[in-house]
Amino acid sequence: MGRVQVRMEAALARLLPQAQVAPARLHAAMRYATLEGGKRVRPLLAFAAGDVAGAAAERLEIAAAAVELIHAYSLVHDDLPCMDNDVLRRGKPTAHVEFGEATALLAGDALQSLAFQLLAEHRLADDPHAQLEMVRTLATVAGSRGMVGGQQIDLEATGTALSVPALEFMHIHKTGALIRAAVALGAACGTLQEAERRSLDRYAKAVGLAFQVVDDILDYDASTATLGKTAGKDAKQGKPTYVSAMGIIRAREMAESLRAQALAAVQALGSRAGRLVSLADFIVLRKF
Repeated sequence: MGRVQVRMEAALARLLPQAQVAPARLHAAMRYATLEGGKRVRPLLAFAAGDVAGAAAERLEIAAAAVELIHAYSLVHDDLPCMDNDVLRRGKPTAHVEFGEATALLAGDALQSLAFQLLAEHRLADDPHAQLEMVRTLATVAGSRGMVGGQQIDLEATGTALSVPALEFMHIHKTGALIRAAVALGAACGTLQEAERRSLDRYAKAVGLAFQVVDDILDYDASTATLGKTAGKDAKQGKPTYVSAMGIIRAREMAESLRAQALAAVQALGSRAGRLVSLADFIVLRKF
């Protein structure tokens, strides 16, 4: 994990526009929102899936960077006053606090477009049709049928009590879709049989949902200092969570069940799935 995190920090710093290049304030905001923070879970998953597919690290870092840029843009926009109106992210002031709301909005827009630029200008797959499918996959999961659609459902659900199935539907889109894409894009940088791709997708669906369940648990019982973002925010804003829907004990049980599903999905892949197994453990057992 440490090696991939260091590699991705260097790759993102190289691929993002330099802060002194005009428009300098916009580029500084893009770098601020992306660098020096975060666990890089999505790039880690892309690299782990790439391990299974025998993908080259040079390809994986581009695919992983594209996914991480989409994630970074989503955080910038989620924190805006018109959304969650948060002031702390990754242990530092949010982008709109540091650079102003208008520049933060533009930085998010630019991060999104840069993600697709990276997928278009680097050779990531031997078959051009396969690479085009990578672009389609990321566009779909980032749009109204994926992450953005999930955010809209979240906005509409504020102040209401959702059932567990309704919560799952929301988070399969809002959080799970991009995690699923990270695994798919990492795998697409190499070669896999169709049955192996299906195994990876089942794994990604389980860990994507588990990630959100654990996020809800941590928002309930971890501190702001530990999380690097405002703790207890969901409850204060009246957002439905797995903890509010089923209680903390059942939420923890659900996270463990999803972890077991993820591990079962990749069991047949043997040692090639070692990193995926470790990441499933990390996602469910993490304390921050």
